[in-house]
Amino acid sequence: MGEHNAVIAICTTHAEAEAAIKELKRAAFNVKKLSIVGKDYHTDKHVVGYYNIGDGIKYWGTAIPGIGTVLIAGPLIGWVLRALEETVVTGELTAIGAALNSLGVHKDSVLQYETALKSSKFILLAHGTAEEVAHARCIIQTKRARSIGTYAIIDSEARLVL
Repeated sequence: MGEHNAVIAICTTHAEAEAAIKELKRAAFNVKKLSIVGKDYHTDKHVVGYYNIGDGIKYWGTAIPGIGTVLIAGPLIGWVLRALEETVVTGELTAIGAALNSLGVHKDSVLQYETALKSSKFILLAHGTAEEVAHARCIIQTKRARSIGTYAIIDSEARLVL
């Protein structure tokens, strides 16, 4: 199978993340290779839900200990669920952090992403071949996303959760 890489960006606002996603769609980036996670302000309940809304994009909302109620869209859902199932959530990492770490994101960067989520920022992840990720990175940078990192995905099942 193909090479898998990811670019992860911290977006300060939902509008910033949405602008980056719209620009990626305009550039014909496969939206099924995008994930976004952020706090859900619309509920203070600990609801777990799984939704499939248009374009094959899946959304999941749950309370993540250490972060709060979040909404996750895209393939990251599968990686977070796998982290929860495998009980790899230990120490100072949340389920989201454990999922990112299992994909090859260094623990220091994972802690930075978790801190961003806790402070109501959004995490945007695009994955694919090295060429796709490089293209996505250029597009995301034009939308003023902060702290962009590029990683090689080491997860052997990354291709299965599209």
